[in-house]
Amino acid sequence: MNENEIGKIIVDTALLVHKEIGPGLLETVYEVILSYELERSGLSVKRQLSVPIEYKGIKFDEGFRMDILVENKVIIELKSVESVSKAHKKQVLTYLRLTGNKLGYLLNFGEALMKDGISRIINGNIE
Repeated sequence: MNENEIGKIIVDTALLVHKEIGPGLLETVYEVILSYELERSGLSVKRQLSVPIEYKGIKFDEGFRMDILVENKVIIELKSVESVSKAHKKQVLTYLRLTGNKLGYLLNFGEALMKDGISRIINGNIE
């Protein structure tokens, strides 16, 4: 399964979760429920995955912690805020660059309509 196929499942699942439980809950609630639903779809899901950073030959084990990694290919960063900022999108792009992954999603469950809370972020070309 390629990144775009995984991405379609992620978006469809995010829309379903938002419709079922609505906006405004804590990010961790959405993380648990979204992960559960993605796993029910047959996808491999890792939560709160620590990703080390190397800087000038020094490895820092706690570089960052991504919210969700799907099929070891697609990163999901979750928010539950009134609106996302450019910094949130840059955060996802940085995660993609550091891991070498090509596709990420910033999902803001704080939006009244989930379709307004979905940002697709690409690192390089996706086939």
